[in-house]
Amino acid sequence: MTGTAPAHHDVLEPAGHPGGDGLVKPEYDDRLANTDLAPLKKQTWSSYNIFAFWMSDVHSVGGYVTAGALFSLGIAAWQVLVALVVGIGIVMVFCNLVAKPSQITGVPYPVINRAVFGVRGANIPAIIRGCIAIAWYGVQTYLAATSLMIIFLKFAPGFSAALDGTTFLGLSPLGYLCYAILWVAQAAVFWRGMEAIKRFIDWAGPAVYVVMIILCVYLVAKAGLGNISLNLSSEQLSLGASIPVMIAAVAAVVSYFSGPMLNFGDFSRYARSFKAVRKGNWLGLPLNFLFFSILTVVTASATVPVFGEMITDPIETVQRIDSGFAILLGGLTFVIATVGINIVANFISPAFDFSNVNPRRISWRMGGMIAAVGSVLLTPWNWYNSDEGILFTLGILGALIGPLFGILISGYYVVSRQRVWVDDMYSMDPSKRYWFRNGYNPNAVASVLIGGVPAIVLVLVGGVVWADSASAILSHAGDFSWFVGCGLGFLAFTLLERVNPRIAHLDRDAEVATSGVGQ
Repeated sequence: MTGTAPAHHDVLEPAGHPGGDGLVKPEYDDRLANTDLAPLKKQTWSSYNIFAFWMSDVHSVGGYVTAGALFSLGIAAWQVLVALVVGIGIVMVFCNLVAKPSQITGVPYPVINRAVFGVRGANIPAIIRGCIAIAWYGVQTYLAATSLMIIFLKFAPGFSAALDGTTFLGLSPLGYLCYAILWVAQAAVFWRGMEAIKRFIDWAGPAVYVVMIILCVYLVAKAGLGNISLNLSSEQLSLGASIPVMIAAVAAVVSYFSGPMLNFGDFSRYARSFKAVRKGNWLGLPLNFLFFSILTVVTASATVPVFGEMITDPIETVQRIDSGFAILLGGLTFVIATVGINIVANFISPAFDFSNVNPRRISWRMGGMIAAVGSVLLTPWNWYNSDEGILFTLGILGALIGPLFGILISGYYVVSRQRVWVDDMYSMDPSKRYWFRNGYNPNAVASVLIGGVPAIVLVLVGGVVWADSASAILSHAGDFSWFVGCGLGFLAFTLLERVNPRIAHLDRDAEVATSGVGQ
């Protein structure tokens, strides 16, 4: 059924709050467009803004623990660094691939998927990515709340102890208080829009670096440089045995960044050029991640002579330092770090994703708040500490990230040959390119299943059957689900489009297509 295209002033926005920066043309259907989802009027982000985005994404408690943990796998420090560089190099290459279509067209991740999945089918990847973000938003807010709890317990021990005794639904009153403070603070930054978020991440990443360097220098000075060893493992593997571990480490790095990597187009759309995106990715991924990894391993190494044991959790490290100033500075820093990654990785994505489901009723701000409220209802503090909970929720949902990525890359680069008819992504007219079959591209839907089912099986078998395997490849099988799903999704969509093409007639109206060739 075709809908009459409403004028752009009919698109609904929350009363009293400005709309987004997109240009809604009069012919755009309001079931597909609002000022948040429409192509941007101006693209102003520089390479530094992209670099700062990655700093906020890397500089978190989770990133610290992940990087530090790789040094305790039984391989030499140089092998860990090689694995880190290879893994983050893969992430950079894939981020450049997924960034291009959104930067060229100025549209967010769920909208560019309409050119592959169909104007209705794009809700499939949007809802999957949005659900993953909701779960992780709650987890990251909880992790930030634990940092805030340390500050309360240090500086208001009587008040905090009174609130830290009982629990309701698995969390103490103090925990709820800290969670609520962080929840409101993040929502306040988000509610002010992308410009406020850009300003926040522009200084948050460097600020965390400053404190991390201070913490590292303090611990190294206290331990003595000669007492620090960069090999944090209690055992050393032979070269032959270390290769599978290095491969598993590479997979772990890619898996860790798979979420923000998928919807990186939500940010690259704001960049002034694709060249700025590539430069920002180069600075923010291999260079930034390598320096951050070295910083974390030196800090973790220094905890051994200082505290008598290796500590890879920065919150616990700060807590062990018997100084009120250190606890205050460190606690607030890791709060800021976690808030930074939470906003960029887990707030903005569902904001666009849920707005895409019903642009007429759900604005970008409302989409983000749906995610924020949903994160509380999931009570993440309960299932985050459960291996089974993570395996059967985030593990299964996360296994679908690979196929979604592979399908988008195939659809844009191989099948569409980097051509997008932007205005057709906002039309419900069956005669337009992206209507396909009732708004869905059956090849894309089938490819999600072809790539997703084996990836989910790999996560479940790896987590249940091979969890205690002596083989690093088998015991980390879940981390390879992204590669399996991505490869199968890419191949399936490419072959299905060749056998029964849905994205066709690329030479028709080629002069009005937005092309990424040569960019």
